[in-house]
Amino acid sequence: MSFDNGKQARYYNKIEDSKVHCFLCPHNCVIKPHMTGACRARKNIDGDLFSLNYGKVTSLSLDPIEKKPLNRFHPGTKILSAGSFGCNLKCSFCQNWTIAHEDADTVEITPQILVDKAVSLKNNGNIGIAYTYNEPSIWYEFVYDTCQLAKKEGLSNVLVTNGFISREPLSDILPLIDAMNIDVKAFTSGFYKDICSATLDNVKESVELASKHCHVEVTTLVIPDLNDSIDEIEELSKWLSSISRDIPLHLSRFFPNYKMSHINPTPKDTLISVKNVADNYLNYVYLGNV
Repeated sequence: MSFDNGKQARYYNKIEDSKVHCFLCPHNCVIKPHMTGACRARKNIDGDLFSLNYGKVTSLSLDPIEKKPLNRFHPGTKILSAGSFGCNLKCSFCQNWTIAHEDADTVEITPQILVDKAVSLKNNGNIGIAYTYNEPSIWYEFVYDTCQLAKKEGLSNVLVTNGFISREPLSDILPLIDAMNIDVKAFTSGFYKDICSATLDNVKESVELASKHCHVEVTTLVIPDLNDSIDEIEELSKWLSSISRDIPLHLSRFFPNYKMSHINPTPKDTLISVKNVADNYLNYVYLGNV
């Protein structure tokens, strides 16, 4: 089966002049014919919206579950990790920019083939499928179809996501999801606007909603002089603790990448200081990339 022309997308309306309004994510893109949305993965073809990355895989690997990172969801196991291309954020520090914002090589795969691969790896410690590397929410149709098949095989479904998704599609897929790691990239609206071209409030809503339905862990990449203040990490930790003190927080060390190659790595002393603050509010705080 070929997906060269994509698969018809969900969560859009047809509007005037053959344009479409995509409401999969809070960008609410209005897309003209023959154009794509902000994510580069959803295209208006003759007045209908199509998912261009359906069945297109850029990365596939059997990883330790802790690498997602998920430290308190079946620790010691492995998970088959799959990703495609495109992203609906424009983070200047993107660690996976070659598949998120560039034209990456892809391999064609069906949901059934991916599930069969996951099942075949059970003897290797695999517990399911993690949709990761690029942003899985803009791979929505493929992820949803695969999740349905995976559940029938007793596999776990994991999303590693930026959380920038509209409430309706998130609510629709949550019954199929067992765990999520959600990036809260900072705890100021200015950072999200200037660095990510997104909004913090939408991500907060996703964390709050997801935590009611599945296991959730949160990751924040701590970047020098941008989101590394004690006060900011304290506010983030307070907010998470208001949902549950048991939500694990991963504070990860920044290394120069993409459009932020001029910024030095996060000092280890900074990470220790922000962890000490977060420990006052949360039961599980981990340091990453150290």
